[in-house]
Amino acid sequence: MSKPQIALQLYTLRDAMVEDIPITLSRIAELGFDFVESAFFPEGVTTQQAAAELRNAGLRVCSAHCEIPVGDQQEAVLEIVDAFDCDSVVWHGWPEDPDYATVDGVKRLAVRYNEANAICQAHGKRFGIHNHWWEFRDIDGIYPYEILAEEMEPSIFFEIDTYWAKTAGVDPIPVLQMLGHRAPLIHIKDGPATIEGDMVAAGQGIMDIPAIIEASNDYAEWYIIELDRCATDMFEAVAQSRTYLSEVLS
Repeated sequence: MSKPQIALQLYTLRDAMVEDIPITLSRIAELGFDFVESAFFPEGVTTQQAAAELRNAGLRVCSAHCEIPVGDQQEAVLEIVDAFDCDSVVWHGWPEDPDYATVDGVKRLAVRYNEANAICQAHGKRFGIHNHWWEFRDIDGIYPYEILAEEMEPSIFFEIDTYWAKTAGVDPIPVLQMLGHRAPLIHIKDGPATIEGDMVAAGQGIMDIPAIIEASNDYAEWYIIELDRCATDMFEAVAQSRTYLSEVLS
């Protein structure tokens, strides 16, 4: 298997994108990124315009955060991943679905995810889900992610956000070890591991990132840097995170 690569989740720089997309993407490339994980571009920017801006900056898309590609969303999601020339569709998982409060509800979600997966596979794409903290809250002695792992089709992958797992009080390392090859995409972020706390550059918070890498390195395809918010300059935090992660991976 090839060595895992580093990418940046564009949600990290959403505020800068609103101000100036070309400059933001150029700065990302100047920081040494070749790949990004797409999020939603500012209002009014079409998928084709976004794809053109990425190409102009020399950036490629490793995976795309999208709505669940079922029903009315199917055509739009497939258009996005085709325009971005990527094969990985990721349900971003926000906001919290009320079904995550019960075992039966999580099973209903798994049925929906299986439907989305069948649609993606029919179009040569793969489907995965990104977590927040609610997938790691105990429900009658079991965690939602465990139910999903059992109920979802094995071809559906997990994009494990290690920070949100930690925020929920769950050590992400055993999670990664349990999921193995089903977790090829890993979100790397750092901070106090609280829901409202400001995040920091990777390596400057409480996350044991070297241990996370060790637990997932045999199966990971992408380590994706993401900061939902940051008390310091976001570009500086991204640069520091990339430098740190590159050193850990070397």
